[in-house]
Amino acid sequence: MDKSNKSKKILISIIVVVLLIITTLTMYTLYLSNKVQKHNISKNDTDLGISKEFKEKIDSNPDIKNITNIALFGVDSPDDKNENGRSDSIMILTIDNVHNKLKLTSIMRDSYVNISNHGMDKINHAYSFGGPELAINTLNSNFDLNINDYAMVNFSTLPQIIDKLGGVDINIKDYEIPSLSTYGIYSPGEYTLNGEQALTYCRIRYDGNGDYERTERHRAVLNSLFEKFKEQNVADYMSLADTILPLVKTSLSTTEIIKTGTIILTSGMKNLEQERFPTDEYSSGEIIDDVFYLTFDKENVKDQIHKYIFEDIKPK
Repeated sequence: MDKSNKSKKILISIIVVVLLIITTLTMYTLYLSNKVQKHNISKNDTDLGISKEFKEKIDSNPDIKNITNIALFGVDSPDDKNENGRSDSIMILTIDNVHNKLKLTSIMRDSYVNISNHGMDKINHAYSFGGPELAINTLNSNFDLNINDYAMVNFSTLPQIIDKLGGVDINIKDYEIPSLSTYGIYSPGEYTLNGEQALTYCRIRYDGNGDYERTERHRAVLNSLFEKFKEQNVADYMSLADTILPLVKTSLSTTEIIKTGTIILTSGMKNLEQERFPTDEYSSGEIIDDVFYLTFDKENVKDQIHKYIFEDIKPK
């Protein structure tokens, strides 16, 4: 056999092996994505609170079409009764293909907003009133956004995810110690918290600066999880996905999950940027009918969120 034929056979063999690997990975990815709890929601703009004005803005601005927003809800509900739980953690994951960034926008749970058919109330009540569809509608209608998908985890499942990644590295402040002293934490400093400890940390309500600090704790845990996730190798990704995906409920289809994951893994988006809204300059705590709410300047906060998500301009 001449060298030319040998080379062709080697090349064909390599192509076959590559195709087999691609096929195997695709099938495994499909297997994993099918383990996610799928929940269909209406994609009608009116149902989701997406305004005609914003739709026109999307149609006229090609950059906006390359920025995907997904609502993330952490629901604190016992016994996995997720439909009735309040979304004590509300975030917007932005996959920004224009500026090649991943962004996480936290929305304060006590924000005083209008909830369709329920009037003015805390934004975290929307999920308990009408599930993810109403919660998305509330985000879109109050901040003029275009979210049409979500992912949700129950806080009760958080320890499983954290333990699978080997814990989270958190800087504990002195006023957070009383809530964590039962775990042997008696002084401020850097600690690697296991799942149960991290869940307690996330649920601290009254230490420090109220919901401002609580939102920061959620972001700190997520940021540490993201850093731990980046340290994993390909084999670990498969094992992690096998554990974590069944704990997630989402409106994303299998195709969308694969597409989103592929974009994140292949785009070079290495960092997770985070901001919290409403910002201090445009918000204040207020007692209304004996209940604490976070009231805010709607137009200025909306403008800040738009600039951060769509123009990559951070609040000053």
